[in-house]
Amino acid sequence: MFSNAKNGAVRIDDTEMYYVSFGNGKKSFIIIPGLSDGLATVKGKAFILSRPYKAFFDDYTVYMFSRKNKMPEGYSIQDMADDLATALHSLGIERASVMGVSQGGMIAQYLTIRHPELVEKLILTVTAPCVNDMIRDNVSSWIELAERGDHKSLMIDTAEKGYSEAYLKKYRKYYPVIGLVGKQKSYDRFLKNARAILGFDASGEVEKISCPVFVIGGSIDGTVGIQGSYDLHEKIKGSELYVYEGLSHAPFEEAAADFYNRVLGFLRRE
Repeated sequence: MFSNAKNGAVRIDDTEMYYVSFGNGKKSFIIIPGLSDGLATVKGKAFILSRPYKAFFDDYTVYMFSRKNKMPEGYSIQDMADDLATALHSLGIERASVMGVSQGGMIAQYLTIRHPELVEKLILTVTAPCVNDMIRDNVSSWIELAERGDHKSLMIDTAEKGYSEAYLKKYRKYYPVIGLVGKQKSYDRFLKNARAILGFDASGEVEKISCPVFVIGGSIDGTVGIQGSYDLHEKIKGSELYVYEGLSHAPFEEAAADFYNRVLGFLRRE
């Protein structure tokens, strides 16, 4: 099966927004990644990123978008949603299913609230309708580490908050070398993404979302907390909820086969 993998960029004002696409389907499926996009964009990674989505290729062309390259001070989650809407229009995508992960789920909420004509179905994965105490504490700590350039501690803390203990037992052996890979010359992009999270609150608006919604959470999520998933399910009328018991912030990695089967099943349902 050919993925038809493509690496591309869309012009947004005075900068570019990178995206990748893969698949051959007539329908569009948009993926919005989380805060990790502040450290590494999707540029040039179409083939690698396509691997979990092979079962989608017949029905969907899958797109994954980074935030735009140059972000102004005070760039908000709402701004990110509006810029993504501009990018979709630029590519001729007028209707799509959308999945947002973590911070990407925050962007997806505002994309659906502010541009409802664009979103056919919505999947909100390990995210929340607003900043809670856990999110605020974690993101504030990561901002401090990034400002110090302490890449190793940043990577270890995000891992400890993001995975189950069973996964971490295998992963921790790499901690001694984890700071040697991916260290940034500048953390400006990461910091602007992180600060945008601290200003996020869609809790008074998510009930406006009327398209089919699937909320996915992890019962021991140490990054955003499971309560965010429950809150979204309660606030969005008719939404579906699935919680991965014993998993944290990365069910798409730790339970990959089941996760992507559930996502595709939701997309295919009438």
